[in-house]
Amino acid sequence: MEIIFSLDEINIAAAETLASNPEKVILFNGEMGAGKTTFIKALCKELGVHNATSSPTFSLVNEYISDSGKTIYHFDVYRLNSETEALDMGIEEYLYSGNYCFIEWAEKIPSLIPEKHSVISLSVLDNGSRKLVLM
Repeated sequence: MEIIFSLDEINIAAAETLASNPEKVILFNGEMGAGKTTFIKALCKELGVHNATSSPTFSLVNEYISDSGKTIYHFDVYRLNSETEALDMGIEEYLYSGNYCFIEWAEKIPSLIPEKHSVISLSVLDNGSRKLVLM
């Protein structure tokens, strides 16, 4: 699936993505500034999270609770030096919890990713719109 959207249309793109994707573990690819964190914020909003969401660059994982009481995990594993560090933080418990897990920079932990996952690649187009490819 491919979606081209402006930042004004990000919530529509997030809703379409959730409706089209059965997987709970979603990996996000894209260059710095492509909008990974911004798109994850829109996904969380669509899932009923209304408190502030931000990149967990320093904490590695942020936990959000939706209006319906469901937990959503947002990971930024950019700073990890090894998969062992991810295991030490208990990442497998999160990934196999059955809750949504949104992971930025997942290429740092390839052997820890569950078999059932999807990948979202984001890029910025020349006109400032975003291109999302869901695989």
